[in-house]
Amino acid sequence: MRGGNGVKIKRALLSVSDKTGIVELGKELTAMDVEIISTGGTMKALREAGIPVTAVNDVTGFPEMMGGRVKTLHPKIHGAILAVRDNAEHVRAMKEYGIMPVDLVVVNLYPFRETIAEASVTLAEAIENIDIGGPCMIRAAAKNNRFVAVVTNPGKYGEIIDILKEYGGFSDAYRLELARDAFRHTAEYDTAIAMYLSETVKKGAGY
Repeated sequence: MRGGNGVKIKRALLSVSDKTGIVELGKELTAMDVEIISTGGTMKALREAGIPVTAVNDVTGFPEMMGGRVKTLHPKIHGAILAVRDNAEHVRAMKEYGIMPVDLVVVNLYPFRETIAEASVTLAEAIENIDIGGPCMIRAAAKNNRFVAVVTNPGKYGEIIDILKEYGGFSDAYRLELARDAFRHTAEYDTAIAMYLSETVKKGAGY
């Protein structure tokens, strides 16, 4: 069973490089009264489609900075994802610091592999396409899968919408399945980076 009566999805964070299906997902979540938090290009795409979105910087109180390198790396984002909802100390900290929980994280990563596939790519360009905030959010959500669902594959959007329409939330087993897929996603991503850097070092290349 993939649906469950546990954590209801009330608040979702959407931040994707591959925007396939993200507008359709946003529309469906909005129709179910799910608040959407988003960043950068994802937020722009959603707003252009008329979908109400809360900007991450409105949540954190800080603007995106350093060319977008720093935007989601903040306690009001990671606390919202990592909080253990039945831990009294976590609940107290959330209340004290005004942290509202996030129940669904939809994130996929900068196109590192596509970038390095270009023959003319420079090391600096490759490095700039190493995602930092994305893997942090994915891993945080996957770790806290008792309470948070994480989706990294646009091909899953239809399935999760169907489950939410019927149940309003996901079963423990399904969140664990999503967490497994998420860790696989980040592992493959990091492996691609490590292999690229290994080859770069062998070639003696630099900036």
